[in-house]
Amino acid sequence: MERLLAVSALALSFVAGAAMSAEVRDWRDLDAVHGHVVEALHEMERAAKANHYDMQGHAKRAEEHLRAAERELGLAVDAAKATAP
Repeated sequence: MERLLAVSALALSFVAGAAMSAEVRDWRDLDAVHGHVVEALHEMERAAKANHYDMQGHAKRAEEHLRAAERELGLAVDAAKATAP
C-alpha cells in the first residue's frame, strides 16, 4: 500500500507539473489545476486512513506539500482574476 501511495503522489505531481507548464490562457485554467490539487488532498486523506496513518511520515510531508500547492494556486487564481481583462 505504501508503494501505491508513493506512485500515486508521484503521478499527481507529474500531472500537476505538466498542467502548470502548459500555457495558461486565463484564470479558469489555474482554477482547474487548483481543483485537481484539492482532489489529490482528499485522495491522500483517504489513503492515509486506509493505512492507519502509519507511513513513516511520508504521507504527512506529501500532504503538507499538497496543502502548500493548494494555497499558492488559490492565490494565483485570485491574482489572475484581478488582472483579467
